[in-house]
Amino acid sequence: MAAETSAEDLGIGITRGEVELFKWFVASFLFGKRIQRDIAAEAYRVLVERNQLDTPRKLRDCGQRRLVQLLGQARYVRYDESTATRLLKLGDKLLAEYDGRLGCLRELGVTRDGVEKRLLAFEGVGPKTVEIFMREAARVWF
Repeated sequence: MAAETSAEDLGIGITRGEVELFKWFVASFLFGKRIQRDIAAEAYRVLVERNQLDTPRKLRDCGQRRLVQLLGQARYVRYDESTATRLLKLGDKLLAEYDGRLGCLRELGVTRDGVEKRLLAFEGVGPKTVEIFMREAARVWF
């Protein structure tokens, strides 16, 4: 993989709609942590491709224990407990505040700066995750 993993590298068609944007958000969340790129990519594959956790509801409904197990399968073990907790909260927040849609977050954020501020309000989402996510999402949204 290149120095920066893209949505395309993971087989995510960012222009194909909401589910693909959510997949990229999950991938960006995983890549945004201090963990090796290949481990983050494998965690994405385990969660989204192999276990179809490709919507906020599916992710949230997976549960803490199962998420920790799946992250462990991908060797994403350094932060498995905290990452699982934050992924569950990510799903909850998207469902509760944005009707489960990143598109709604985009609409309410209005500007790129507004969208980035809303993204930073998710627990565990920091500037690096926002940078990674927006690198691709901005091409669709702005």
